Amino acid sequence: MSNSGRRKPPLVADKRKPKTKPKPPAKPSSPRKPRKRAATKPRGGNFLTRGIFGVLRWIFRIVWGVGWRLTAVALLMLGGWVGYYYSTLPEASALLDGRARGSVTLLDRDSDVFAWRGDQFGGAVNAQAVSKHLRNAVIATEDRRFYMHPGVDPVGIASAISINLSEGRGPLSGHGGSTLTQQTAKLLCLGNEYVEADWESQTAYEADCRRGSLGRKAKEAVYALAMEAKYSKEEILSIYLNRAYLGGGAYGAEAAAQRYFGKHAAQLNPAEGAMLAGLLTAPSTLAPTSNIERSQNRASVVVGLMRDQGFLSDSEAAVALANPAELSQAAERQAGGYFADWVMSSGPEFFTRDTTEDVIIRTTLDQRIQRAAEAGLEAVFDEKLRKGSKVQAAVVVMSSDGAVRAMIGGRQTKVSGAFNRATQANRQTGSSFKPFVYATALELGYSSQDTVVDEPYCINIPGSGQWCPSNYDRRFHGRVTLADALKKSYNIPAVKVAESVGLDLVRKVASDFGIQSDLAAGPALALGASESTLLEMTGAFAGILNGGSSVTPYGLIELKLLGSDQPVMGAGGGIGERVIREDAARELTWMMSRVVDGGTGARAKLPDREAAGKTGTTQAARDAWFLGFTADYVAGVWMGYDDNTPLTGVTGGGLPAEIWREVMVRVQEGMPATPLPMDRPRVQPVQPQVAEQPQQQGTQGRQPAPRRQQNREGPITSILRQLFGG
Repeated sequence: MSNSGRRKPPLVADKRKPKTKPKPPAKPSSPRKPRKRAATKPRGGNFLTRGIFGVLRWIFRIVWGVGWRLTAVALLMLGGWVGYYYSTLPEASALLDGRARGSVTLLDRDSDVFAWRGDQFGGAVNAQAVSKHLRNAVIATEDRRFYMHPGVDPVGIASAISINLSEGRGPLSGHGGSTLTQQTAKLLCLGNEYVEADWESQTAYEADCRRGSLGRKAKEAVYALAMEAKYSKEEILSIYLNRAYLGGGAYGAEAAAQRYFGKHAAQLNPAEGAMLAGLLTAPSTLAPTSNIERSQNRASVVVGLMRDQGFLSDSEAAVALANPAELSQAAERQAGGYFADWVMSSGPEFFTRDTTEDVIIRTTLDQRIQRAAEAGLEAVFDEKLRKGSKVQAAVVVMSSDGAVRAMIGGRQTKVSGAFNRATQANRQTGSSFKPFVYATALELGYSSQDTVVDEPYCINIPGSGQWCPSNYDRRFHGRVTLADALKKSYNIPAVKVAESVGLDLVRKVASDFGIQSDLAAGPALALGASESTLLEMTGAFAGILNGGSSVTPYGLIELKLLGSDQPVMGAGGGIGERVIREDAARELTWMMSRVVDGGTGARAKLPDREAAGKTGTTQAARDAWFLGFTADYVAGVWMGYDDNTPLTGVTGGGLPAEIWREVMVRVQEGMPATPLPMDRPRVQPVQPQVAEQPQQQGTQGRQPAPRRQQNREGPITSILRQLFGG
């Protein structure tokens, strides 16, 4: 059946809740009017500002993006550079001695140090082992922030630039702001060791190491960073204290302490530590051996820095300022002066001037005698010479075996490396040569009591014409003994004797006694026309004193390498072959004693002992000599001008004799008086013994008179036996 047309039955839900009337539709609301915004004035710069800031932000992003990348790359490169240097650094102990040359320490006859040469190194020291005053002085002076920075100190660099600008210099001129580590890097030459084949000289190598270019400073900074990574602060400071040059040839604190103060680096007081630290800025200029007052002034500045930084209390600083450091006695004597220079030049070059080893040389020097010689010379020059005089003098004192005990090569005694007039100046000897003429005659059998006529005398010299010698007083004295002729230094008798015995034999005797210079060929030989050095002449006179044997002057006793007990070499001089018989030498000594006792050398007479000697004055008085001896020592004195200007009113019997006397009085002080080894001749009839007629140059002289005393033959006697027979 269909339901169409019927009402649908109500649903259950409808039965539960009654139907509500539907709400009427809401009235449409009136449209809301839009709010009007406040009108604003357009800003003309808005676009420009946004553009500028946009560009800046864009640039910043680029710079930042590129910058941090470049910084990272730079840091990586720096790290690699530091790492490379780090890998090349050896152990710290291998860097303590950086000298290219060795050193020479010279000891006197008592084995006391008196001189140093070469690059002196006193031995490795540890920063903790040296005196705290030296360590603190170095830090206060060179790098007060040493324990705070990593090798490079930006604060120090900024401070240095500020100081440079305030003083009117460029930012990198003057103060560099280098740390102690950077200075140590420079001392190490950035690890580039000296190789002789690669450099023109060691000086050129050192100059390259000290270059101050920006590139070099950058390398030093990197090397310093590597050192800080490799070594402790104490190791770096130890390297610096051992390698720093401190003037006077001293490398390192120990060598400098020994060089200037005669003590170890561990024993330095505040004043001494301050002086060494003060040398670091200019070691050659500020060295106390160059100018002690300047060194003390610099040290006082360092003491002030130590006080300001708390390393010294006010009272300690006051004591240091009131008692400045003083040189030791050895340093005061300026490194041995002329004597040390002579020993260095006389030894083998590879062990002295150019040694690569540390060498110890024991010498013949007697420091007491050296001081006596210096005092004697100074006394005469202060009293007898006008101020401003440029006349020079030299003195040599030696034993009869040729051992040199003192040497002065010029008026300025405290020098090193100066021209040595005792060993380097060849000057005419004048009448000081005459003893060798009479030595030849005595060896041939003449006596000091034989006679010769002092009269007008001329010799015809082939190729030169006639030569007529004259005496100093322009007078003739008739017949005189050989002893008187030497005593009064008569020229004509000396020429006659030389011609009589033969010039060739006179030259042989002189050369055998040690005069190695070229000797004149003509008769003027007898009057000292030849040149010689003071050292040679003094050595020849030593041969007369020792009884007629030659000597080779020497100053070196033995040479050892540091740390070795075995000598590498011994003395190179001493007594040699016999030249004349002993009895001839003793008679000649008596003749020479009369020169001092009333003769031309009377001003040399000593108050308490016998002495013998001979004066010498050359043509135009360009040179004045006095050479003589006591029983203990031989001494020679020379005076003259370096440019050969004639002396005014000076002869060998004047100022040189007085200097000799003043020197020998001081040398012999406190020593017992010993008689000279001489024989006074026996009284005998005086007979003419010397040929009176002039002879031609080159003759050998006549046959000698019979000997009055027989003794061991000398070389001349042997030669004459062969020449004349019997």
